[in-house]
Amino acid sequence: MTKDKESITGSFYFVYTVTLIVGTIIQFSDESEFAVDMSNMKLTHVPKDLPPKTKILDISQNSISELHISDLSYLSGLKVLRLSHNKIWYLDFSIFKFNQDLEYLDLSYNQLQNISCHLITSLKHLDLSFNDFDVLPICKEFGNLTQLHFLGLSATKLRQLDLLPIAHLHLNYILLDLEGYYAKETESLQILNTKTLHLVFHPDQLFSVQANISVNSLGCLQLTNIILNNDNCEVLTKFLSGLTRGPTLLNFTLKHIKTTWKCLVRIFQFLWPKPIEYLSIYNLTIVGSIDEEDFHYSETALKALKIEHVKNEVFIFSQTVLYTVFSEMNIMMLTISDTPFIHMLCPPPSNAFKFLNFTQNGFTDSVFQNCSQLVRLETLILRKNKLKSLHKVGLMTKHMTSLEILDVSGNSLEYDRDDGDCTWVGSIVVLNLSSNILADSVFRCLPPKVKVLDLHDNRIRKIPKPIMKLEALQELNVASNSLAHLPDCGTFSSLSVLIIDSNSISNPSADFFQSCQKIKSIRAGNNPFQCTCELREFVQSLGQVSSEVVEGWPDSYKCDYPENYKGTPLKDFHVSQLSCNTTLLLVTVGVTVLGLTVIVTALCIYFDLPWYLRMMYQWTQTRRRARNTPLEELQRTLQFHAFISYSEHDSAWVKNELVPWLEKEDIRICLHERNFVPGKSIVENIINCIEKSYKSIFVLSPNFVQSEWCHYELYFAHHSLFHEGSNNLILILLEPIPQNCIPSKYHKLRALMTQRTYLEWPKEKNKHGLFWANIRAAFNMKLTLTGENNVAET
Repeated sequence: MTKDKESITGSFYFVYTVTLIVGTIIQFSDESEFAVDMSNMKLTHVPKDLPPKTKILDISQNSISELHISDLSYLSGLKVLRLSHNKIWYLDFSIFKFNQDLEYLDLSYNQLQNISCHLITSLKHLDLSFNDFDVLPICKEFGNLTQLHFLGLSATKLRQLDLLPIAHLHLNYILLDLEGYYAKETESLQILNTKTLHLVFHPDQLFSVQANISVNSLGCLQLTNIILNNDNCEVLTKFLSGLTRGPTLLNFTLKHIKTTWKCLVRIFQFLWPKPIEYLSIYNLTIVGSIDEEDFHYSETALKALKIEHVKNEVFIFSQTVLYTVFSEMNIMMLTISDTPFIHMLCPPPSNAFKFLNFTQNGFTDSVFQNCSQLVRLETLILRKNKLKSLHKVGLMTKHMTSLEILDVSGNSLEYDRDDGDCTWVGSIVVLNLSSNILADSVFRCLPPKVKVLDLHDNRIRKIPKPIMKLEALQELNVASNSLAHLPDCGTFSSLSVLIIDSNSISNPSADFFQSCQKIKSIRAGNNPFQCTCELREFVQSLGQVSSEVVEGWPDSYKCDYPENYKGTPLKDFHVSQLSCNTTLLLVTVGVTVLGLTVIVTALCIYFDLPWYLRMMYQWTQTRRRARNTPLEELQRTLQFHAFISYSEHDSAWVKNELVPWLEKEDIRICLHERNFVPGKSIVENIINCIEKSYKSIFVLSPNFVQSEWCHYELYFAHHSLFHEGSNNLILILLEPIPQNCIPSKYHKLRALMTQRTYLEWPKEKNKHGLFWANIRAAFNMKLTLTGENNVAET
């Protein structure tokens, strides 16, 4: 029984609890550190070590049997105290005299039999229901609880003036537990002022309460745990007579009701002329038999009937009898959900239905086919049924000329193009086709003027082209499908909201926002984004859009591939434009290579690299031919004292001055015009002469600088200097050479003239002797002549 009671309170004043607790608890949300939850911890007493600043204390579902003033006196700021589901048998309200801020006190589901009252003026919520009181536990002090909104009570018998002390209070909600009620004669109870009255009866006994309960200004009435048969059905209607008399009662709810079909119809008939506008029945069980009953659909104030969670224990019955009662009701809104109903009849032409909700039934494609009487219907909900053909759903709506909202989600709908073109009523603006098995073809079977379309959780792989123009479509939900690309808004010119998360989009197009310029909200997270170059522009486009437009950014947008980026938020994924733009990369590489080529070419020209390459080529060729010559022919011997290199323009001085003097000193000279071997290349002859000469004399002048062959000879002689480790160069400056006259390619000549000492030919004759003396000093060697055995000394 305790378990049943828990479900009762959990559902019966949930709305009120939200309203009241939001007012008393949520205001302390910024002080959540002062909330203590010690529920369901097998406590036998209130803990002594609670934080003194505690404002919210939950010690429900324990085994506490007594409360003492010392338990809570130090919690001066306590505002919410939950003590339900304990074993408290006595309560003295004076234990709360130090808790002057206490607003919410829940003592339901205990074993209270008596209370001792003390005024707590701050109380807004007091629940003493589901205890063991014999009479209603009302004290005169309760009359001063001017802030009280919720009052929960329990009793086994009622007395008319029990609630007199609080008659002047204007309560929002009274919960009256009458599970233990056992009065054998009619009793009366006057409840003067409350907006909502909730009465709970015994869950396992036939309804037998014969009490006259009257309430002023009652707006909502709720009865829980009603068991009826054909014999005691009148007991309930008589009990309701006083409660439903007032003109302010607009909402009536029955929960956990077990009855025969005949009694249920009688209850409908009893309530039909009443001022009640909204009738709700939850957890209805039908027993006995289902037979045709007379029902007079007189004028009624009833606007909406809601029946949820129906269990039918009658297995053999006429379905027409059952469905006729509901289909012919002259009300605007009808909800029958979570029932074993497999069909609903087409209502008569005079019907006033504007809202029909048949969620979680067994309806098939035959429902409302060829039904032309639902011309006033604006909303139709057929969620979680057994519909299979989208084509037939369209045909069903053909005559529903006022239909604007259609929900057929959670079925097994498919569209086969072999069924032909779809026919829809043109008034539909909201269509929910989610959680079906629809494929790409669904886009060829949609209402033309739909504005809000929900297709999430289907089997859509792509939005085919061409498809019908959905120019009015403003909101599209295609989440949880298998789409690989964002849609093109050329087909959806008015699209402003797109939900496309949890698909297979890896490389979304950056052109989406250009195509869909009316987009105000997009949710595209939880897709397997491939963080490669293709994604770079899309991420950049997201960064240019307001965060209010991109829902879930950045938490729901993460890389899925490659592995080294997996889990990385897209906002943290960066790759350079150069590595992604092939054209730019090629241009950059081309420009770089061209630049390097230009630089290298300029350097080559500046340092005369081609000249040196030709020279090295000649040198290499000469060396290669030398390797092919027998060793005895290459055996090195010195044949000359000096090889003279000069310009032809300086030949007169060489032949008239230098050569005669050197030969007079018995210095054997190698000259190109008399010692070069015919048939050999010039370079080869130069190298041979330099290698067979002890010294190399270079006659420097502006003419020498302009001679390329002279520079060849200087290069090879200088190379031989480093190759053989000797000092074999003699530089004679015949005429001064300005530095700016030496070509840049002759940097070796520049270096030699800077680093080495040269002999300058004097213009004065009296200085010629010193010049020749220096020449003589430069020759100090022994010369072995090839083919001769004598040794010359100088």
